[in-house]
Amino acid sequence: MSTRRKILDAATSMLEEGNGQQLTVRAVAARAGVGMGTLRHHFPTQRVLLDAVLASMYESAMPDDRIHDTALPARQRLIDNLGRLVAAIGIGDEARARWGDIFRNYISPDAPDDVRGTYAAFDEQAARRVETWLSVLVKQGALEEGDNTARAHFLLCVVNGLALWRALPLAESALAREVEALTFATDALPFTQ
Repeated sequence: MSTRRKILDAATSMLEEGNGQQLTVRAVAARAGVGMGTLRHHFPTQRVLLDAVLASMYESAMPDDRIHDTALPARQRLIDNLGRLVAAIGIGDEARARWGDIFRNYISPDAPDDVRGTYAAFDEQAARRVETWLSVLVKQGALEEGDNTARAHFLLCVVNGLALWRALPLAESALAREVEALTFATDALPFTQ
């Protein structure tokens, strides 16, 4: 295993264990069993490390291969991928627990500013992912050229709202609402096919 992979694995396991607040360069180096100089060689800043970890986590949890499957309509591929982002929060008690963690770590007035910066990295990574999906659809001629950054932000607002729905005690299934909401959201995009 490469040193870079060892560092990424150590940081990923810390995030997965809920140790995002302790995700310092020093703590990751110790977990990976490498020196600070070695870690800094591969990841010059904590932000570069975090971005690499998040990209790796997204890729393993939600590979992009489905967006390339032209056997399915472009709109459906985008809806499916957005649905996978929503599903990552879980449902019911699992979603409530994750939203509780999000509040404690990022929204609460007691959350440290450096930890809040971690959320910005999560958000940027999600936006990049959605922008990549949109760019693929543009290259395929299925979506008109346009501001994919603005489109991604719009779609992520919908995804975040749906993820919150999953934690709320609703009278009807959040899952039924998701398909409808994602369909409406993608209908706002200028698909060519």
